[in-house]
Amino acid sequence: MLRYAGLLLLAGLSSVQAETLFSTLPNGMKVLIKEDARAPVAAVRLWYKVGSVDEHEGKTGLSHALEHMMFKGTDSVPEGEFSRRVAALGGDDNAYTNRTETVYTTNIAVKNLDEVLKMEADRMVNLNFSDKAFDNEMDVIREERRMRTDDSPAGKMWETLNIKMWDKPFNKAPVIGYMNDLHTLKADDLRAWYKQWYAPNNAMLVIVGDVKAKETTDKVGRLFGGIPARPLPQRNDEAERTADAREVNETVYAVTAQPIITLNWRVPHAEKISDGMPYALEMLGLVLDGTDSSRYSRKLQRGDAVALDTSAGYTDFGRKNAIFSVFAMPNGQTTPEELKKRLLDEIRDIAENGVGKDELALIRTPVETRRIFARDSIRSQADTLGELEHNGFGWKSEDEIVRRLFKVTPEQVQSAARLLLDSPMAQITVLPQQAEQPQPPAAAKGRLKKVKP
Repeated sequence: MLRYAGLLLLAGLSSVQAETLFSTLPNGMKVLIKEDARAPVAAVRLWYKVGSVDEHEGKTGLSHALEHMMFKGTDSVPEGEFSRRVAALGGDDNAYTNRTETVYTTNIAVKNLDEVLKMEADRMVNLNFSDKAFDNEMDVIREERRMRTDDSPAGKMWETLNIKMWDKPFNKAPVIGYMNDLHTLKADDLRAWYKQWYAPNNAMLVIVGDVKAKETTDKVGRLFGGIPARPLPQRNDEAERTADAREVNETVYAVTAQPIITLNWRVPHAEKISDGMPYALEMLGLVLDGTDSSRYSRKLQRGDAVALDTSAGYTDFGRKNAIFSVFAMPNGQTTPEELKKRLLDEIRDIAENGVGKDELALIRTPVETRRIFARDSIRSQADTLGELEHNGFGWKSEDEIVRRLFKVTPEQVQSAARLLLDSPMAQITVLPQQAEQPQPPAAAKGRLKKVKP
């Protein structure tokens, strides 16, 4: 349910704008309908612009917990009935929460679209869960946190990174919430969060499929248009300057057979579509590890076999921040510090010697191939259109984003590599937990204490 989206995610397809209708209802709800008649199905996505960066100390995990509770029923659609009805109609549904958004997804035969829209409109305004349902679901969420974070080497790594890398509490906090907060949240906290943020003027509905855009827009207006807009709370100022970044070198211990290392830098956020450095950083990530022919895959995994796994890339972090991350798992014969040197050597080589046009051309081919395959999926289309609009680029901008990405020059990639080397780096290393080592201390209320070996 947790995810990040970088520029490449936003470059998933090419739309035929004549078949797409975007509108805003009088109550402020955005509606985006795209016609795709290749199969009698529809992908429905309902975005709410609320995530963990909107939360406060002591109340972390509200957005994610409310996502769970949205399936606990209304007076007309009892607990669990939403998903049961969707399944009975041959569809599937899910949801996810990240730092900036909570999204509800349904894929359904187009003949049953009306039923899904009615249920979505109903739970936008009529959610009614019991204290018992809340208590039961919080047990599920706490177990999810144990599985995804406390008992997960990668989960512990990313949580420690955010705590050490950022200054503001809502940037440090995990989307799922700190465990102590998950024990102290009350049902009324979620009810209040629902009333604050689940309003049509904080929502966007995207539908892609075998529909008529105008007819479907009118239908959405009839179902959602009567829900009144509400004043929204003032949002947290989440922006953190890249100039305030600091060096971090932290080690955590976990139950794992293999060490893990991640290197991270605060980098410029893509405020608008014309910002150049995010595209250069995105292309740098592709050069390092975006395809099978990229440097980390070719040299460190298949070539010298010093790494079992690698990844690198640019990603948004909230609405106002961004990071460039490198992740790697050394093989049994290579130490984390030795692998770190090899990872940085490749970045340094690009910074000093640049990349060739042929290398960039080789990277572009699989990226374009992925775009072609994405066009065949109405699910990918719905996700991409929604992400573009949600992130402020505008739903029409997908081709422009790809055009700018593919126009990145070797000199720009070289500048991006130099930017990393000239910036403070946050390193987190995960080492196997030894039997003689004490377990890391428990988290203080609302915060994770410093993890020491």
